[in-house]
Amino acid sequence: MNTYRVAQATAPNGTLHLTEREVPRPGAGQVRIAVEACGVCHTDALFVSGALPGVSFPEVPGHEIAGHIEELGEGSEDHGWRVGDRVAVGWFGGSCGHCTSCRRGDFILCADLKVPGWAYDGGFADKVIAPVDALARIPDALSATDAGPMACAGVTVFNGLRRSSARPGDLVAVLGLGGLGHLGVQFAAAMGFETVAIARGAEKADFAKQLGAHHYVDSTSGTPVAEALQSLGGARVVLATAGNSEAITATVPGLAPRGELVVIGADTTPLGVTPSQMLMGAYVLRGHPAGTAQDVEEAMAFSVLHGIRPMTETVPLDDVDTAFQRMLAGKARFRMVVAPGS
Repeated sequence: MNTYRVAQATAPNGTLHLTEREVPRPGAGQVRIAVEACGVCHTDALFVSGALPGVSFPEVPGHEIAGHIEELGEGSEDHGWRVGDRVAVGWFGGSCGHCTSCRRGDFILCADLKVPGWAYDGGFADKVIAPVDALARIPDALSATDAGPMACAGVTVFNGLRRSSARPGDLVAVLGLGGLGHLGVQFAAAMGFETVAIARGAEKADFAKQLGAHHYVDSTSGTPVAEALQSLGGARVVLATAGNSEAITATVPGLAPRGELVVIGADTTPLGVTPSQMLMGAYVLRGHPAGTAQDVEEAMAFSVLHGIRPMTETVPLDDVDTAFQRMLAGKARFRMVVAPGS
């Protein structure tokens, strides 16, 4: 029998274990991808736990997929795809094309967004079926291990910064130096912003500078983060990559007048921002989702142009649960990447 491996959880919060399935054929408007790498994102935990509506079990997570097309479904060639093309699929795993957001061209906010691992089996597998509108072409200069995280973590910080109110020369602070933040600092510096990295511990200062930060703020130093930002003139934008509402809230008084807080780190705890703060500073508070396949291509192209790469640790598919548990425990410093062929 022609089979392939998937790593699945059979119950909420269950262990990810390998099983074999018969290789599926792609349907109309779909392709089958041979997975070469898939990043482990913290949001995968929402799928494995069953916390999101519509998640069904067995559950195969993974939405930072990179690989190559090995079979085309009917009509896929009409979209310019060929067998062997290197492609990435991220949080944006396809759209309905007919809801209000799609009709406005805002596909990332599709009412029926097809996130891999939620709408269909994700990339913790040897193979995955994906719709053609989810496919981003990987540049030759980017490895699959680097491209996978760029399809979610990379494009999220890239879009969060380039669609912010900041302009070259403005002071931009990146809160957090984890899987999102270490990319955020690199993108911010490459975009010409005077870049501030904010994290816990004086020992991270040299690392922040290596990433391109012009300034480093240790949130544990005793000096309030907002005071440190104001001493630099106030931040035009704070890109909040850390999923910690208390830490995010602490940056708000550090904004310059009409400054913007861009939140991409997820937390369920409310922010402690008052209407008076927002009014007196004329601040903007904005959440930012990931990005479409086109956005992913642009993020990857920018990363190649400026030498921006995620810092990754690669494990074979056999060790996917170990990688997943390390991510949950906060022991994965940047991005764990599952490489099925390794």
